[in-house]
Amino acid sequence: MRIVIAGGHGKIALRLARQLADRGDEPVALIRNPDHARDVRDAGAEPVVVDLEKATVTELAEKVMNADGVVFAAGAGPGSSARRKDTVDRAAAVLTADAAALAGVRRLIQISAVNVDEPVPERRRGLGRLRRGQARRRRDLRERHLELDWTILRPGRLTDEPGTGLVALGPDVERAEVTRDDVASVVVALLDEPGTVGRTLNLVNGETPVVDAVRAMSS
Repeated sequence: MRIVIAGGHGKIALRLARQLADRGDEPVALIRNPDHARDVRDAGAEPVVVDLEKATVTELAEKVMNADGVVFAAGAGPGSSARRKDTVDRAAAVLTADAAALAGVRRLIQISAVNVDEPVPERRRGLGRLRRGQARRRRDLRERHLELDWTILRPGRLTDEPGTGLVALGPDVERAEVTRDDVASVVVALLDEPGTVGRTLNLVNGETPVVDAVRAMSS
C-alpha cells in the first residue's frame, strides 16, 4: 500500500514509516522542513515537502493522489502558540481530510489524544486550545460519513519505551501510558482493517496483542 503520512517527521510518524517500509508498503512522509528529508528516507519513506499551514487543498490533493490511505500525525504540541494550535491541530487536519476527499483517497486515520473533549483547568489554557482544536477536527470528520472512511485513534500518555505489542483499545478505554511504537503498530493494523471505519478509539498499553485488539473493534 501507498500510505501518505501528514506530519511525517514526528516521532510516531517516523516509527510508522519504518513499520510500513519493513513490511513492503510505500510510506510517503509530508514534511515542512526539507532538512528533515534524510531522517524520513532513513525511516524508509519518500519525503515530500509541503507546508500544511500554507498549502491549498488542490496542492495537497496532488501530494496524496494515488495513495491507498492517509494518516494525519501532525500536531503543534502543548508548547505552541494559540495560532499554531489552530492552524495545525484544526485547520491542517481539516485541509488533509479535504485533500484526501478531493483526491479520491477514502481511507483516513487521524491521530488525536485521549480526553480531548474534557475541560482543562484555566491555568493550562495552552492545553485547552490544543484539545479544542482536536475536538473540532473530530467533529469535522464525523460529518464526513459519505466522503471518507475515517478512524480516529486517541492514544494516552506517549512514551519512548520499546513497543510491547500489547494494548487496550476501545471507545471507553481510560487514559494511561502507551508507547509510540505501539501507536504506530495500531495504525498499521487499522489500515488493514476496514471494519474500524467510523470508530473513535482510545489506546493505551494493555494485555491484548495489537492485531487482536484491532479486530475486536471491527464493526
